[in-house]
Amino acid sequence: MQYAISIVLSGISLGGQYALIAIGYTLVYGILRLINFAHGDVFMVAGLIMVYLTSFLAGTLPTGAAIFLSLLLMLILTVALGFFIERAAYKPLRSAPRMSVMISAIGVSYLLQNLATYVTGGLPKTYPSLPLLSETITIGGAPTKWVTVITPFLVIALVLALQQLINHTKVGMAMRAVAKDFETSQLMGIKINNVISMTFVIGSALAAVGSMLYFTNYPSIVPLSGALPGLRAFVAAVFGGIGSIPGAVVGAFIVGMSETIIKGSPWSIFSDAFTFALLIIILVVKPTGLFGEKVTDKV
Repeated sequence: MQYAISIVLSGISLGGQYALIAIGYTLVYGILRLINFAHGDVFMVAGLIMVYLTSFLAGTLPTGAAIFLSLLLMLILTVALGFFIERAAYKPLRSAPRMSVMISAIGVSYLLQNLATYVTGGLPKTYPSLPLLSETITIGGAPTKWVTVITPFLVIALVLALQQLINHTKVGMAMRAVAKDFETSQLMGIKINNVISMTFVIGSALAAVGSMLYFTNYPSIVPLSGALPGLRAFVAAVFGGIGSIPGAVVGAFIVGMSETIIKGSPWSIFSDAFTFALLIIILVVKPTGLFGEKVTDKV
């Protein structure tokens, strides 16, 4: 029973962390029809930023103040990174063929990985222990970290706040208009570049929060630490219906739970294979995903 509780808690927590990454994929795709392959690497960079900031500030400030300030600066720097990537790598290609933008996204991904390798020397870095989140709690006889308990509630709160932003603000209205019809929105006076930048800012902020939660559970960070979580989050976004925020969240929880169950079984070696097999099955059975809408192109 304790083992089952531990598996469920870990699966829900992991799914919530994937959800925060998956929302970034689905937001960008909803507006630009672009898979931002660099998004997982932004998640990884956020973790490394936190490592170096904490190390730098620990010698000058009390531990609690150093970690709080590091978290705040990490969030700001990750958002700035997402904004810079959009302006430098995607904005100049706004009118280019979609394949060119996709190649640019892959290039940014490799650039971030190689920069991380250069900075770290390819050596694993240990994520700092965060107050409360890293502390252990016992639920139903199963020991777990507070981050496992907090993650699903934090994810739900952030998703509700995001839905409020999208459905009840001018920025959200502009985002919905651009997602519906890019060209017409531009003709109606909507500042397309600002809307797209805001989308990257939101996605990067969520990735930063996701990195804080994820690396608290898995504290070793290497330059490829964002690759697999990024791919799994992408699978979750496609599974739920890419372009749909609720779909990305539901898909992420399903992927996280499935991965945790399989890793706790004798077939743990097939956990990654199962994730991508799930992607193939959903694309064959329901290409638009669980919550995706079928779009008909008008001639």
